[in-house]
Amino acid sequence: MNALQPLAGKVALITGGAGGIGSAISRELAAAGARVVATCHQNLARAEALIGSLPGTGHEVAQVSVLDSDGLRKLAIELASRQGRLDILVNNAGITRVVQHGDLDGLDDQTFDAIFNTNVRGAFACVRAFRGLLESSHGVIINLSSIAGTTAVGSNIAYCASKAALDNMTRSLARALAPSVRVLSVSPGWVEGEYAARADPAYLQAQIARTPLGRIARPDDVARAVLAACTLLDFTTGAIIPVDGGRPLA
Repeated sequence: MNALQPLAGKVALITGGAGGIGSAISRELAAAGARVVATCHQNLARAEALIGSLPGTGHEVAQVSVLDSDGLRKLAIELASRQGRLDILVNNAGITRVVQHGDLDGLDDQTFDAIFNTNVRGAFACVRAFRGLLESSHGVIINLSSIAGTTAVGSNIAYCASKAALDNMTRSLARALAPSVRVLSVSPGWVEGEYAARADPAYLQAQIARTPLGRIARPDDVARAVLAACTLLDFTTGAIIPVDGGRPLA
């Protein structure tokens, strides 16, 4: 393994790769030598700008929704032809919106289903579509979760439940796909970015005050955890890796 570029020669697919956390992961894995495939659903220009900024060569954008199982299967065939392999799948695409936990009527069926379809079914659909490529390369799957899955504190009840389901699925898939493919969750708390910027400043400061390491996560913190899971934790599978500054300890 090249110590400076431990992912040289490998291909990584990041769903929602042009978002705040997705961009950081894309940059981190590209800097480590990987060829990055960033998927996007709508914001193609943003994804293309990201790909154009990455170090190295061979990166590409794939415009496909994680809800489009047929499109994902088609992409797997195209990647096998163009890239020849897939070593890393990062299920980063996810959605939510703020609904107070006590407002059960505010969490309508459409919102509930959309959150579960994207955050859980979409991740599963990606694993199902790219399984063959990942098994061929003895690859790794990283599911982007949240400590909301264990603390049950988050943007809404459905979001918290979806991340709990994603962590459970991580463990199930780790057992089902072993020994060919490792599967892990990376589980941040609050992360700097567009969502945190919309939060009430007093509430966010209270969360920081209750975090032992004294701040919320940065996208690069999450990206480095993904890189470590891909390159260093090669005897770890089915684990939920926190990136939360110790927040649940408070």
